[in-house]
Amino acid sequence: EGQLVESGGGSVQAGGSLKLACTASGFTFTEVNMGDLGWYRQAPGNECELVSKISRYGTTWYADSVKGRFTISRDNLKSTMSLLMNSLKPEDSGVYYCTTGATALVVVGGCPSDLWGQGTPVTVSS
Repeated sequence: EGQLVESGGGSVQAGGSLKLACTASGFTFTEVNMGDLGWYRQAPGNECELVSKISRYGTTWYADSVKGRFTISRDNLKSTMSLLMNSLKPEDSGVYYCTTGATALVVVGGCPSDLWGQGTPVTVSS
């Protein structure tokens, strides 16, 4: 069964950088004609919020809170998507999930880890 697998999370100090990766497992972007992809994050006690998304053709969108600091990209031939996070802040901490579609700015009820997978955790210390 195909799934998207996140990696690259970790612990950094404020001002540091991390690069998250999202890789297709069991299928290719080409096979499924992959459309929009996005990154959501959820910190304990917080909502599941859309951080960034990218269309099939590379059109990007960023939440105001990360604009100018995060860069999303995708490689359709390699079936991967990345999120480069610079100038990280403690409020960027949370579990990051990659998913298809990414139409909702907030997912009511929290990020569905049972559907999306475990995500990759990011911890930014001050």
